[in-house]
Amino acid sequence: MLSTKPFEIPPYLQDLCKKVPPVMTAVAGADHVVALESARQATKDGLIIPTLIGDGDQIRRLARDIDWDIARIRVIDAPGENKAPECAVTLAREGDVGAIMKGHVHTDALMSAVVKRDTGLRTGRRLSHIFHMTIPGSERVLMITDGAVNIAPDTKTKIDIVKNSIDLAHALGNATPKVAMLSGTESVLPAMPSSGEAAEVVKIAAAGEIRNALVDGPFAFDNAVSPDAARLKGVTSPVAGNADILVVPNIETGNGLFKMMAYFMSATAAGIVLGATVPIMLTSRADPPQARVASAALAALIAAHQAENS
Repeated sequence: MLSTKPFEIPPYLQDLCKKVPPVMTAVAGADHVVALESARQATKDGLIIPTLIGDGDQIRRLARDIDWDIARIRVIDAPGENKAPECAVTLAREGDVGAIMKGHVHTDALMSAVVKRDTGLRTGRRLSHIFHMTIPGSERVLMITDGAVNIAPDTKTKIDIVKNSIDLAHALGNATPKVAMLSGTESVLPAMPSSGEAAEVVKIAAAGEIRNALVDGPFAFDNAVSPDAARLKGVTSPVAGNADILVVPNIETGNGLFKMMAYFMSATAAGIVLGATVPIMLTSRADPPQARVASAALAALIAAHQAENS
């Protein structure tokens, strides 16, 4: 770790969550101490009501080890990379839970169960991942998408990525988020395809495909987040220097950007997948507890928002 500042759960998320009920949550792969500790903390904070899925005997042993009384918590014995995700998805599809938390299972295994055509949780929109980034001592929120699910999204997929991120912003109380389509330049250059794709998304948004947000680009990173950089380069836009959401051109950019913020700035990277019928908390095994709890807070807020607007 290159930053020595402690991670923190964003205070504003904690305040928002006081107004919403905990979300019924399937923890896929709860038979590992990190996953179980995360579920316990989110339960203690009133964010989730968990169903623990995995090796039942192991879950109970680990619960005793961490001094968590789970006598009144549902435990489903479905061990393994395939059974645990499939069980979680079934619970969500049947309406028994309103969210899924990734435990000690691989992301590919969980997402494979989620996107199955006949038994998964598909909607008419492409699934995408959003990193909700906050740094200690600052109230600013920056969302980075997509740095974990869509590898090299085309224009159509980027439209869905933008819509998912706007939905999250609305759930968090930002009625008109500013969305910056990132590239390596603020001009459309044939030699840089992402710049043209960004401009195409902006054109489609302006035609009415995307509502209740300001979408602009292409932007280089500095012009999206720094008003001074935008002004010096003559980039004039309501989004320039003030972006709430950064839509990256590919997964490498998003993945690298969020990790730089986490390791250089102690940013808390809450991770959530939207576009399915329920929100999916998707974090890495290397993430600190604060990121996992913040992810649970996002899930509770988006679930409440969806219920309110259904």
